[in-house]
Amino acid sequence: MLVPVKSFRAAKLRLATVLDARGREALARELASRVIAAAAPLPVLVVCDDEDVATWAVDHGARVAWTPGLGLSAAVMTGVAQLAGEGVDLACVAHADLPLAAGLAALGVQGSVTLVPDRRRDGTNVAVVPTGAGFCFAYGAGSFERHRTEAARLGLPCQIVYDRRLGLDIDLPEDLALLNVTT
Repeated sequence: MLVPVKSFRAAKLRLATVLDARGREALARELASRVIAAAAPLPVLVVCDDEDVATWAVDHGARVAWTPGLGLSAAVMTGVAQLAGEGVDLACVAHADLPLAAGLAALGVQGSVTLVPDRRRDGTNVAVVPTGAGFCFAYGAGSFERHRTEAARLGLPCQIVYDRRLGLDIDLPEDLALLNVTT
């Protein structure tokens, strides 16, 4: 399991209208903790470039891949390459802001790509890829379609999983409302 985690202090800036800095940091930590718990029984590799996140990851039983200055997509590809070098055949990449994450270890099939889009069907909340396939991640707006295209480019079957729990990520104030979170 690979979980990219950005600095908790810099996370969730789009929620600044409803949560102060301390609230956003606490929320980011809580969400990331839930994702790591949802990975069980798989071991977790956290890709990050923040000392606080690295310490937090180790405290939560995860290993750390230090990826300073790479950006999200390159950091994830570095983590997948590390897993490949360790003999892992299939990497499940789950983002750290999935409040209802569950069953991550059950996702994916050898020799194929599995994608779980966000609820807007724009972003990619979870991607399971063969580590040796050379899959090029391209996160950001529209990543779900880019990742489908990448699977096709590599000639890999692509399974799409529309899951309301895994499709909910916390990016915008209205996402918090879906959880009945009050500020």
